[in-house]
Amino acid sequence: MSFDLELAKAVGLSRDEITVFRKLKSPEEIQDFLTAMPINFEPDGDTCFSARMALRENRCHCIEAAFIAACALMLHGERALLMDFQATGDDDHVLALFKRGKHWGAISKSNSIWLRWRDPVYASPRELAMSYFHEYVNGSKKTLRRVSKPFDIGKYDPDYWVTSEQSCWSMALEIDAAPHIELISATQARMVRLRDEFETGAGKFKEHRQ
Repeated sequence: MSFDLELAKAVGLSRDEITVFRKLKSPEEIQDFLTAMPINFEPDGDTCFSARMALRENRCHCIEAAFIAACALMLHGERALLMDFQATGDDDHVLALFKRGKHWGAISKSNSIWLRWRDPVYASPRELAMSYFHEYVNGSKKTLRRVSKPFDIGKYDPDYWVTSEQSCWSMALEIDAAPHIELISATQARMVRLRDEFETGAGKFKEHRQ
């Protein structure tokens, strides 16, 4: 992927920010960069950092990492697509989508072993989303219920998600309000098996500690 310097300047990125994004020239390199970045535990209250703020603070959680990933993809000539997961009795999760040929993959920041990178082997966004179903958990319960259609954040003003100096709550609300699809029916939800003790214990492993 070639880097679009003119677009980076038009977005309003600084020289240092351009240097960072220029290096993130593949989904794999973006994922490695985000994995290495410390988790944002929001010590001073809830945040929704723009890509700029997350880079400056050197910490991010899922949607903040998704903003960075989407910006990097956009600057290297790919679509800036996100997917929003909505769960019952659990936190939402946001990741960045990419395609290789006809198949979909995902760049994702998570502090657990579950909601992370997906290789581009999935035939559709829904199929990719279902790969997270068994792992999207709160204790023993599998909580994932709805996912957004691919959300093209590249169509929005970069001031709202790339270079903002304030938390991007309006952008988060826009993503949350986008069209979503149900992954399972109410009947199926009643039949979903609880995770066993071994699986629940594995969910306690964390990459970053507060």
